[in-house]
Amino acid sequence: MRIAVDLNRCQGYAQCVPLAPQVLRLNGEEALMYDPNPDDSLRRQVLRAAASCPVRAIIVDRQDLNGEMA
Repeated sequence: MRIAVDLNRCQGYAQCVPLAPQVLRLNGEEALMYDPNPDDSLRRQVLRAAASCPVRAIIVDRQDLNGEMA
């Protein structure tokens, strides 16, 4: 699984962080850090975190979705 975060679009709302804390975390108050290659066992959490982003800054590689819905 691969993800990317558009850090220019990210506003630091951090709604995603509690949904996938093993993958997404805040560094300071607004700087989002992330694991670009999270384990597949975290897929559902990552998809929910991406769906929670109000500015759609989290991109999940489409080829990895395999029809799974958040």
